[in-house]
Amino acid sequence: MSRADFEVLVSEALDEVPPELAGLIDNVAVFVEDDAPPSDPELLGIYEGIPLTERGNWYGGVLPDRITIYRNPTLAICETVEDVVDEVNITVVHEIAHHFGIDDARLHELGYG
Repeated sequence: MSRADFEVLVSEALDEVPPELAGLIDNVAVFVEDDAPPSDPELLGIYEGIPLTERGNWYGGVLPDRITIYRNPTLAICETVEDVVDEVNITVVHEIAHHFGIDDARLHELGYG
């Protein structure tokens, strides 16, 4: 799958976030990269930032949090285009959940691990 097609899937997954949650996402930029960091080459996505639950009165004037979705590791675990769509949706929700302060243990319980 081309990078452009993968980016469309990420965009569509973001569009599927319910409006009541999307409206609460604050100061976050979403990126697509081909490869995960060499230290974790199978990583599908990552949230880097300060979750909403940890932001206090001091929060302001900071660079946006980052959500990065990694194309090649995702494609490597998927057999069909439908698998890629499903995995992108799961990964996008997983990383947005981190923005809301939800940890990996809870995400696994909810089926977004």
